[in-house]
Amino acid sequence: MFQFPRAALAMTAIIGSSMVAKAADPYGSWLTEENKATVRVSNCGGAVCGTIAALKEPIDPDTGKPRVDKNNSDAGKRTRPMIGVQIILGMKPNGPDKWSGQLYNAEDGKTYSGNIIMQGPTTLKLEGCVLGGLICKGQTWTRGG
Repeated sequence: MFQFPRAALAMTAIIGSSMVAKAADPYGSWLTEENKATVRVSNCGGAVCGTIAALKEPIDPDTGKPRVDKNNSDAGKRTRPMIGVQIILGMKPNGPDKWSGQLYNAEDGKTYSGNIIMQGPTTLKLEGCVLGGLICKGQTWTRGG
């Protein structure tokens, strides 16, 4: 009896299973939607965190000095430089290619619940939510920077 078709099928199954797509990886450098900043996303104690690594316009035109976290609701943090501020705070896995946790919005100085949703190897959607997640606003980031 000729066994080649079974052997070929078995080999195809083995090769196919080893080529199953890996979950998209959020770690690395990302450009924000309007390219205003580069955010470095990394592992922080088993969670996902992100820190501002660079700004398109690092100098505040009003002061001529490096931009600071002037809108922070904590007055003690309003003089810290924006480069180095953590904006993705301890997100944990919440389904395939999705992490949930907290986001800091430096534009209004507030922290929101939020999500990172990988849309592909070079694209992620970042969502900030209010009212327990009933209303979410997002932006798409691209890998690079």
